[in-house]
Amino acid sequence: MRIMPALLCLIAFSASPASAENRITFYRDGTLFQQEASATKGVIDIPLATGLLEQTLTVVPAPGTTILGVETYKTGSGNRADKDLEMLTEQRRRLEDRLQALETRETIFTSAAKSQSGKAPRKTKANPEPMQAIRQGTDFAIAQLEAVYTARRKTTQEMLKIDAQLAAARKKSRPAESSVRITVLPPRGKVTLRYATTERGWQPQYNLQLEGDGKARMQLSARITGNGRGHRVSVSPATLAESAGTETLPAQSGSAVLATYRLPLTEERYKEGLFNRFSGRLANSSPYYLPPGESGLFRNGTYLGKFRFEGLSSGRSRVISLGE
Repeated sequence: MRIMPALLCLIAFSASPASAENRITFYRDGTLFQQEASATKGVIDIPLATGLLEQTLTVVPAPGTTILGVETYKTGSGNRADKDLEMLTEQRRRLEDRLQALETRETIFTSAAKSQSGKAPRKTKANPEPMQAIRQGTDFAIAQLEAVYTARRKTTQEMLKIDAQLAAARKKSRPAESSVRITVLPPRGKVTLRYATTERGWQPQYNLQLEGDGKARMQLSARITGNGRGHRVSVSPATLAESAGTETLPAQSGSAVLATYRLPLTEERYKEGLFNRFSGRLANSSPYYLPPGESGLFRNGTYLGKFRFEGLSSGRSRVISLGE
């Protein structure tokens, strides 16, 4: 299992006296827990959340408490659904990596197509038919772009299938639970536990407001899917590896607005009528990656419908559409 160095640094160096508050922070690819525990007769025996990331458990003693020993152990045994869950989770991560790689390929071949089509034909001995060479170069770049679009569509379809399989596997899952036994002095000593898990506790959702001036206002929200009962819940659009120094926001009523971006929007086409249709090229001028998610579309404050936003890396652009 891969452990992110930045995450280890966060947990190792954020040691402070035990807090009376239990907290959960949902990141884009996992969850960070903080939990206070009190000893009975010098022993704290407590279950940990499912999906514990190895080497992330930190136990911080409260003032006046000394830790004598820490032991983690398994209770119960997992079933086949747990192995399926782990396999499907890894497959989804690979598909996310593939989408980001396709973003890069799209940028490269879009630039290549523009470069070829913009060339001035110059006849030379080595290139007696410059127009043919330009056409061939342009056709090659466009063919590569078509391959990118096809691969992205198939990847998105695979992700939707895996999401459905993950939901079914989670219902069947009976994972082996991890617990920790901590011995302390004095007999009623207190500690704070901090650790990370693989649980993805929120899903991205957007509202895209068309402003009619070549810009669009895109609001990113987190829809909470994890269980934060008994804890103060916060969310962050960052990954666990980026968690050190990253701002987190409190989650209320099962959701939280994470950020609002004003992004360039070009090539807009809107057709009025009974059926709402829109398309345009959205550019991510922010320094952040915008993950895939469902998005509502608004024009002059009027709701037009929903579309699937496929995600967008910083500095990239893509065509979005509704009803096309």
